[in-house]
Amino acid sequence: MKDPSLSGLCETAVFSNFFEKNAKTLRNYLYYRYGNEEHAQDICQEAFIKLWNNCHKVPLNKAKSYIYTIANNSYLNQIAHQKVVLEYEKSSNHIQHTSESPEFILEEKDFKHKLQKAIDTLTEAQRTAFLLHRIEGKKYLEIAEILNISVKAVEKRIHSALVSLKKEIDNIR
Repeated sequence: MKDPSLSGLCETAVFSNFFEKNAKTLRNYLYYRYGNEEHAQDICQEAFIKLWNNCHKVPLNKAKSYIYTIANNSYLNQIAHQKVVLEYEKSSNHIQHTSESPEFILEEKDFKHKLQKAIDTLTEAQRTAFLLHRIEGKKYLEIAEILNISVKAVEKRIHSALVSLKKEIDNIR
């Protein structure tokens, strides 16, 4: 026998109403995490499609957390894929033509490698906050909203990341 609390979401009107109430918020949340509106829209749609396909398994009162979990997992899968692509690009021997001296290019490549190793030694919390700030150019308040932490926590994470990086880079030289 079917649970009546589960079948409500499978009704088109109920699902449509749920979509109207939550799609924009989910898309904005993903946009803040990605910084890319197209990716955010794609993952938002994917989350709602998975919810619709599993509507008979998901109670209406758990649907919101379900779409956020699906979206977050898709985001993490996307990041993992990007890491694989970046590793491939690093390992492949792309010939670059530049006017820099070979010694400079070698030193720069060596420093980038050492910097990446230093960044890898940071905790996940420090690394996330540091890269959002330094690479994506996000402000502390934006990072706090994305990570769902206080601005003070962001400041502490970035400060501790900078202290750790300074220590690591000083050890490298």
